[in-house]
Amino acid sequence: MDRDAAASGQAAARPGEINIDDVPVGEEWHSPLYAMACRQFARAADVLALDDEVRVRLLEPRRSLVVNFPVRMDSGDVVNYTGYRVQHTLTLGPTKGGLRFAPDLGFGECAALAMWMTWKCALVGLPYGGAKGGVRCDPYALSAGEMERITRRYATELIPMVGPDTDIPAPDMGTGEREMAWFYDTYSQSVGNSVPAVVTGKPVVLGGTVGRQSATGLGVVYTIESMFEELEWPINDRSFVVQGFGNVGAVVAQELHARGGRVIAVSDIRGAIMNRHGLDIPAVERWVAEHQFLEGFPEAEPVDGEELLELECDVLVPAARESQITEENAPRLRCRLIVEGANGPTTPAADRILAERGITVLPDILANAGGVIVSYFEWVQSHQKYSWQALEVRERLRAHMRDAFADVRSMAQQLEVENRTAALASAINHVSEAAKLRAIYP
Repeated sequence: MDRDAAASGQAAARPGEINIDDVPVGEEWHSPLYAMACRQFARAADVLALDDEVRVRLLEPRRSLVVNFPVRMDSGDVVNYTGYRVQHTLTLGPTKGGLRFAPDLGFGECAALAMWMTWKCALVGLPYGGAKGGVRCDPYALSAGEMERITRRYATELIPMVGPDTDIPAPDMGTGEREMAWFYDTYSQSVGNSVPAVVTGKPVVLGGTVGRQSATGLGVVYTIESMFEELEWPINDRSFVVQGFGNVGAVVAQELHARGGRVIAVSDIRGAIMNRHGLDIPAVERWVAEHQFLEGFPEAEPVDGEELLELECDVLVPAARESQITEENAPRLRCRLIVEGANGPTTPAADRILAERGITVLPDILANAGGVIVSYFEWVQSHQKYSWQALEVRERLRAHMRDAFADVRSMAQQLEVENRTAALASAINHVSEAAKLRAIYP
């Protein structure tokens, strides 16, 4: 639905076009981010001429859970926390998705991310539906003991909804191997035996996969390599800006630097740094390891976080949060290619502006799929009780990413659409075929 229709309160013409100002009771997951995911779905569904029955079945989350639970803090005080878990579709198999700990986490954000995870898994050929969840909290303000108590209590609340063949969580913003180990242990204690396949992103010693932490960032780089091959661009002759220096952005910057790329700017939650001649990424990593943040790094100049997106470069990699590239700043971007390391960093309005300006976008469900691909490898290994070597994991990841890239570029040419719509169309077509074959029970 366009902005004027939404402002007037006009009813949606068909599933996928949502008036977020008039949300019926029972659809609490509706939010600006979820509406954005639905508009993307509607665009791809229109291109595919998807019938309304399938639109209805694929649009809204299948299962949703909101929990409130008390946690005793180090001070002795009791604080109530809210947690979420959303499962978008059960058509292709168990659901899969991260656990996010963030102070502004909400139901709608989880619903949007769960939907995107469905399309991401379908695009790269994984037997999963999408899910997402987490706890509304500030992990940076919590001690290790408080994080453990929150994680274990949240895991306990989710036990009726998760399982190794039901819903398999993984790390996301604010969580990592440590939290996955606590979740795995909590679930295993509840059933009376170790169940390593209940989560992915675990420490290697507990059945995790070598390379899982770097997989999302590495997948972004493999996507860049595939696009550069098509464009006949040498990587050592190009400039890169990376928004975010966490689990994804830091790996992207490191891998690009190792391949001879000139990473001219990076950012974190405190701000950004820039060196037009190229940052010494290993030195930046050592600085962050010692000081926690980029702020104060001596071999670069500080840059405003918003200004970072508008720096002149060949490739911009948004690897931070959602809705970073909007209709407000899209006209000012000075990059030639955008590769989305984060989920939903570009709004639909910005997409239209970028397309008009000839800036190519490689969308999130393609570019950042490396994490869930290697999570799938870990899940398979946990079921088989057999580990793969690091080189094998990287080679399998690279093959998956290159196949998905080729699929998206082929679909874009076939349908004469931009890459995001092509990726979504390919994924939605796959899920819709499965849904039709499974029919409706009873």
